[in-house]
Amino acid sequence: MKPASNLFTPAATEQEMLCIFGTGDLGRSLGQRLFQTGYKVVYGSRRPHSCGPLPPGTQVQSMIHVAAAQSARLVFVCIHRENYNFLETLAPQLKGKVLVDVSNNLKKNMYPEANAEYLQRLIPGAQVVKGFNTLSAWALQNGPSDASRQVYVCGNSLEAKQAVIEVATKLGFTVLDRGSLTAARELEDFPLQLFPEWRLPLQLATGLTAFFFFYLLIRDVIYSYVVNDKDISFRIMASLANKVFPIVSLIMLSLCYLPGVIAAFLQLYRGTKYKRFPDWLDRWMLCRKQLGLVALALASLHVLYTLIIPIRYYVRYRLAAHTISQIKENKTSPFDTTMAWRTDSYYVIGILGFGLYLLLGITSLPSVSNVLSWREFSFIQSKLGYLTLFFCTFHTYLYGWDKFLQPSSYKWFMLPGYMLSLVVPSVVLVLKLLLLLPCVDSTLTRIRQGWERTDPEQERKKLLLT
Repeated sequence: MKPASNLFTPAATEQEMLCIFGTGDLGRSLGQRLFQTGYKVVYGSRRPHSCGPLPPGTQVQSMIHVAAAQSARLVFVCIHRENYNFLETLAPQLKGKVLVDVSNNLKKNMYPEANAEYLQRLIPGAQVVKGFNTLSAWALQNGPSDASRQVYVCGNSLEAKQAVIEVATKLGFTVLDRGSLTAARELEDFPLQLFPEWRLPLQLATGLTAFFFFYLLIRDVIYSYVVNDKDISFRIMASLANKVFPIVSLIMLSLCYLPGVIAAFLQLYRGTKYKRFPDWLDRWMLCRKQLGLVALALASLHVLYTLIIPIRYYVRYRLAAHTISQIKENKTSPFDTTMAWRTDSYYVIGILGFGLYLLLGITSLPSVSNVLSWREFSFIQSKLGYLTLFFCTFHTYLYGWDKFLQPSSYKWFMLPGYMLSLVVPSVVLVLKLLLLLPCVDSTLTRIRQGWERTDPEQERKKLLLT
C-alpha cells in the first residue's frame, strides 16, 4: 500500500476517491463541497436506500459502510460518538486508512476521553485525525468566503495530517495544526465556546451599568420623590439612561489603557521585559479590543440619546413654559458669554472625542488592521487612543464645570455620577504623563529594546566568583 503522502499529491487529487460515513446535514454538505472541488465522493450509510437527498454525482454504497470503506483511502466520520461502536466491526477494512473525526459533543467533559481518542482506541490500525469539527454545514455549503476560514487538525501521524491538510487547503480553508491527538479535546471544546473573549468585557459592562443605574436612580429620582415630593420617574427612560451610558463608556475606555500603563510600571520596577506579567494582567490585556468595542457601543448610544433631546416632550414643555413666562413678565434673559463658551466647547470636544472613538473602532476590524503596518496600527490604537481618552475625559470635565462647588449637587451626600466616572480615566492620564517624562520614557524604551537593569547584589556575587 502506498503511503498517504503519495496518494494526495496535487496531480492525484482529481482521481482521488474520498469516503464519508454519515448522511446527515454535515455529511451531505461536506460531500457537496468535496465534489464541487473535484473529488470523487462515496457515502457509507446504515440505510443506503432511505438516507435522504445526496449531492448529485456522489455515490451511496449498498453494503452498509464496508464497500465504501474499501473504496477510499481517506474516510470522514460524520456520525455521533454514541454510534461509533459499529466501526469496531470494520476494523479490518479500516486498517491503514486515514479517519477524519468531525464529531462534537453537546457539553464539555461529556466523556472521559476525546471522541477522536476513543475512535483511535476502537480502531488502532487506522490513523485518526481530528479536523473539520469547527465548521458548520452552512459554512461548507457557502464556502470559506461566507464563514470562518480556519480548520484545526491534530493527529499522531504526520502523513495522515498532511493528507487532511491538502484536502482542506483545496477546499479554500486555512489549516492550523494543533499537534498530536491529545489536543482533540481542546478542538472539540471550540464549538461549545460562546464569545469567550467577550465574557469579561460584557460582564464588566453589565455590572457597571447596573450599578450606576441604581446609584443614579436613588440619587436623582428617589431623592426627588422623598425629599421634594416630586415625581420625575419619567426621566428613567431617557435622562437617566443618557447619564449611565457615557459614564460606563468612559470607564471602560480608560480600562482599555490602564493595563498597558500597569505593565509599563511593572517593567520599570523589574528592570526587564523578560519576566512574565501576572495571569490577571495577561487576561486583561488580551481583552482590551473587546473592552474598547463595548465602550464604543455605549458611546454611540449616548450620541443617539443626545440627538433626541430637542424632541422630547419634557424639553419642549420646559422651553415653551419658559418662553411664555418671559413674555408675561416682559423681560429677556441676558446673553451669557461664559455659558456659550462652555456649551460650545462641551459639544465640540465631545464630537472630536467620538470621531476618534470611531476611528479606533474601525481600525480594530480585521479587514482594516490587516492593511496597516504595525507602526500605523500602534500609532492609531496607542497615541490616538490616549488622545481619545483625553478628549472624552475633558468633555466630562466641561459637563461638570463648577457643579462640584454647589452643595445641591451632593444629594444624600452622594457624589454625582460624572464625578465617579472621572476617577479611573484621570488616574490613567496622570500615570501616562509620568511615563512620558524624558527620563522615564528613555529608560522604558531601553528596557523594551532588551536592556536589563543589573541587580547590585547579583553583580557583587559574580565578581566574587570570578
